[in-house]
This record gives sequence, C-alpha cells and structure tokens, in this order.
Amino acid sequence: MIKNNQLENFNVAIIGAGIMGATLGVFLSKLMPFAKIDIFERLDEAGAESSNARNNAGTGHAAYCELNYTPEKEDGTIDLSKALKIAESFELSKQFWAYLVENNLIDATTPFINDIDHMSFVWGKENVEFLEKRHAAMTQFDIFKDMKFSTDHEVLKNWIPLIMNGRDPQQDVAATRMEIGTDVNFGALTKGMIKYLEDLEQVDLFLSHQIEDIKRRDDERWEIEVTDLKIDDTKSEFYDFVFIGAGGATIPLLEKTDIPESKGYGGFPVSGQFLICDNPEVIEQHEAKVYGKAEVGSPPMSVPHLDTRYIDGKRSLLYGPYAGFSTKFLKNGSVFDLFLSIESHNIWPLLAAGYHNYKLTKYLVKQVVQSDEDRFEMLQKFYPEAKFEDWKLITAGQRVQIIKEDDDDGGKLQFGTEVVTSEDGSMSALLGASPGASTSVGIMLDLLKKCFPLQMESQEWQTILTEMIPSYGRSLIDDGELCLATRERTTKVLKLEYA
Repeated sequence: MIKNNQLENFNVAIIGAGIMGATLGVFLSKLMPFAKIDIFERLDEAGAESSNARNNAGTGHAAYCELNYTPEKEDGTIDLSKALKIAESFELSKQFWAYLVENNLIDATTPFINDIDHMSFVWGKENVEFLEKRHAAMTQFDIFKDMKFSTDHEVLKNWIPLIMNGRDPQQDVAATRMEIGTDVNFGALTKGMIKYLEDLEQVDLFLSHQIEDIKRRDDERWEIEVTDLKIDDTKSEFYDFVFIGAGGATIPLLEKTDIPESKGYGGFPVSGQFLICDNPEVIEQHEAKVYGKAEVGSPPMSVPHLDTRYIDGKRSLLYGPYAGFSTKFLKNGSVFDLFLSIESHNIWPLLAAGYHNYKLTKYLVKQVVQSDEDRFEMLQKFYPEAKFEDWKLITAGQRVQIIKEDDDDGGKLQFGTEVVTSEDGSMSALLGASPGASTSVGIMLDLLKKCFPLQMESQEWQTILTEMIPSYGRSLIDDGELCLATRERTTKVLKLEYA
C-alpha cells in the first residue's frame, strides 16, 4: 500500500503506450499532477499494436450482442453477471471519453466513436429459443431495456438486408438489436490521449524503447533497464510505481519483477485473421455489428461477426475472426516469445491447461489448415450472396490468453483480463485480452483502488474522479434512471445519434 507520505517526488513508469497505459496516464496526470510520468513504448508510435483499429477485434464491446457473455446455465436460466459488468463498465468508458472531448484534451475532429447497431443473429430452433430467453432476461434491466427481438424475416430484412437476402425463407432465424451500440477506433483514441500526455510538462514519452529488465532495489524502488533502439543505448531509471500494460509482452516482463504474485502465470497466444471487404456497393448495404454463436470448442474471441468499422473516417466491412496459432506474444513480436516465457513456476500450469483444453487445440489446428474456400463458406452462412472476389484476408492482432495455476486441475485457461498487483501496490500489470479496450476505464479504476487505496478514499481524489466520471461510485445497474441520464449526456457530448 502506497502511503500519502511516500508521494513526494513520486516517479511513475508506464510500460506500453496502448489504450491501457494511455488511460492510466490521464488518470494519474489529473490525480497526481506533481508526479513525474515516463511512458515507454517498444514500437515507433503509440497505439500501434493491440489498440490499433485493424488489430483490435472488439472496437466497442458492451455485452449487447456478444453471446459468449451470457451463457446458459444447467438449469436453463441465463447468466447475466458478466454482461451486466461489461455493459456498466462500457458506460464508464463513455463518460471518461466524454470528459476528454468536453475539456478539449483530445482532438475529436475525426470521431473516434460512431453509432453502430449491435445485433445478435442466430439460426436453428434451439438457438432461436436461447436468444429469445436471453432477450427476456436482459430487458429486465434498464441498461438493456431498449433491446429489440424479432424472428420475422421481413423485419430482419429491414435490419440486416445483407444477411437476410438469399436466405431460405423457411429457416428459423432470430436477432436482437441495440441501437445504442457503437464502433470505437481505439488506435485513434489512444493516440489522442498520448498526445495530450506528451504535451504535459511532467510527462515524457519514449518511443522505440525496449525494457530489458525490471528489479526491486533495496530502497524499495524499481529499477528499469531500458534500451533506446534507435541509438542502441541502454540505461537504468528508477521509479516508485510501475504499470506494465504491454499487451502480450506483459507476461515476460512481469516475470522479470520476481514478485510472488506473478508466479504460476503463463500465456497462450492466439492470432486472428479477418476477411475484409472494400466494395462500396456491399459496404453500403450493411451498417451494424452482428455477432453469431461460436463453434463448439472455439475460444470466446473467435465468435463470428459481420462487422462495420470506421477506421480513420473510412467505413469498411469485416468478417471473422478466424483463429490461428503463432508462438509470438505480439503481432510485432518474436517467434521465441512463447518458449522464453516458460519457467519452472508455470510449466506445470501450461501443460495441465493444454491437457484440459484439447478441444481448443483441435479447433485451432482445424482453423490453421483451412483453405480460402473454407473461410468463404463460413462467411456465406452469415451473408448468403457473398462474392469471393469482394473479400481479402488480413491478419489482425495477437492475443495472449491467461493460463494460471489451479488447485484442482493444475492449470486453467482463463479468458478476459486480470490485474496482477504486488502486495505493496507499487507494481501492477494487466494480463489477458477481450474485452479489455472497451472496459479500459473500469479496469484502470480497479487498478487504482488496489495500488492507491488510501488516496482513492480521499475527498480530493473522489472529487476529481466524479468530475471525470459523474456516476463514479454509483451503480448504473441498480439505478436505471441514472444509467439512462448518463447515456443521454454522453450521446450528446460524443455526438452519437441513434436512428
């Protein structure tokens, strides 16, 4: 626990200039204006790895359409716990982004967020029954109350003509629709926040800088050995607080810290590919993020979706993802990343998780060896009249799923994100992937509570946080009126107009 009397001449290191590091940097610049903040990034620009618009698979997870966030329990009821948490967290993110726009902290000339319907689409009697049950459960809460449901082919043709045209009129289909959905360019958002931070006197940004080592000194501070890749010069810097938000590179960097909390963690890399369409005639027929159900044995990040994206103001259409396997922990990483991450403390959890997830291994092998024709056949299940020549394959980002020690199974594969923090709160790291970027604000608030619990309870910090996030400290799930009022305000500030 970092005490108030330790905050004089406070030095902070943020490793990774992605959405997480940028978000934490803005928080700390407001909460601790006296602190010196250094941001280190291995690449030559900010937001270029997992936060990049073509690498980030979610671009606005809010739990409206992602069916893997609402599993059906053995008793037939729908588990909404994860969906409610993610939906509320996304509302926190929108409030924070609205604060950035209102206070001119980022350039919003080109919108980083656009309104896009979020929809779920299924076929087959069993799936239709599941979606109807899901809709009934979710609309009991004000945060989901505007969700529409239909099994009518004519209604669905109006909602999603590209998906319905050419489909068997006798096929059992259903869809839900949330018009409050959005598309977020996290790369542009990250760059905007980093530019704001870089212009502050107390913040320095170091691009093309690679972290070589992180170790604890006798005086309890952290020594970071870092190489300037442009001039091949290595030096050491000293910090009171360190955050590692380096995407897939976080696990090997966390291992270097030797904090007890890092033991037992490993990583399983999963790459992704998308089919992308740039034919304007096709793109104009579809304006929605439409998610289906994942294949049995597939990882959650492989839920198929036909996805409208706005990238730097240009509209495009993607379908996927198709999962793949690479031993890299970053898209711009090394093929040796996986092997170098294996140490005595995590080799058993890795082996145990591999044994218990043989279905996932089988699925990945199937995905890796599939042909272009196989991929196109999957697209046609969503878009029956698709033409092969309108689509090309692109490689998206690299995700590293958490593998952690488990008392029962030895090791388990864990989806989602997790914050690992040292006992004294001076070192923290973010592991995992989806829905990270969309819930980055909530994740960083949780991190601040773990690392600065005394300060987070102070009136000074509470006042600042409430200015940045007006609903801070109150539940948007329990207080429906607050949720709807919050949405109305952020919609106006972020210039989101829903049809």
